[in-house]
Amino acid sequence: MSGGLVALLDDVAALARLAAASLDDVGAAAGRASAKAAGVVVDDAAVTPRYVHGLAPERELSIIRRIASGSVVNKLVFILPAALLLSQFAPWLLTPILMCGGTYLCFEGAEKVWEKVSGHEHGHEEPASVSGADQEKAVVSGAVRTDFILSAEIMVIALNEVADEPLAARALILVVVALAITALVYGVVALIVKMDDIGLALTRRASSASQAFGHLLVRGMPVVLATLATVGIVAMLWVGGHILLVGTDDLGWHTLYGGVHDLEHTVHEAAGAAGALVGWLTNTAASAILGLAVGAAVVALVHGIKALRSR
Repeated sequence: MSGGLVALLDDVAALARLAAASLDDVGAAAGRASAKAAGVVVDDAAVTPRYVHGLAPERELSIIRRIASGSVVNKLVFILPAALLLSQFAPWLLTPILMCGGTYLCFEGAEKVWEKVSGHEHGHEEPASVSGADQEKAVVSGAVRTDFILSAEIMVIALNEVADEPLAARALILVVVALAITALVYGVVALIVKMDDIGLALTRRASSASQAFGHLLVRGMPVVLATLATVGIVAMLWVGGHILLVGTDDLGWHTLYGGVHDLEHTVHEAAGAAGALVGWLTNTAASAILGLAVGAAVVALVHGIKALRSR
């Protein structure tokens, strides 16, 4: 009897060690997958603050929380099951679907550029605190739509990194990646948009150093937020263009990707010690230019259709 109990405990201990090892493997794989998607994470963090730029301070965290909740739903409810099913049964569909999302990002970025150039910007004539709940709902909906595309790229990049894992392990790893990246992105966004409030609190402290730093934050954060709003537009063009650039290569049309890759290699060799940075900037600029060109074409098409319908 005691021998059977000891054997059972040994089996339980072995299973526990196996489970611990599996969790370690999942954590390591999730870390690798997250690192691969780091570039898109930066873009996501840059894009989101523009949606709360100009809103009443007391409503910023509420809107960010709603966008973050929408991001989790995007990743876990829509993207994760679809990505797993496609990777299992129709992996050839992932690239075209991702390219459709990239085209949408190019359209959004190019439309923002057009609004700035033409002086017909929308959504900033009145802050959401004046426009009411409908405007706030529109802000959240627009942010969640944009997040869907960025989240899809994050999840597909992560999926490609762990494509050799069993289906259950893939699913668990992607859940970890989705939750960790969402917490990171929207935690950073919340910190960025509330930094001016932190600065205001510091100005009320007794320490002169705290007061000086607080005044610096209060004066500087509006500039930072406005800059991030512009960076967000550029990021949409960059990410959207890069999705299309890589997608065309994956689908067998190597001209665009090959040309950009050759240019990146050339400037990398010519720049010496700064070659890696200059090469990356070259690739990024080419992706953004492609994104702007594609986005401008879609904007022209959409506006043309609207003009025809209005007539």
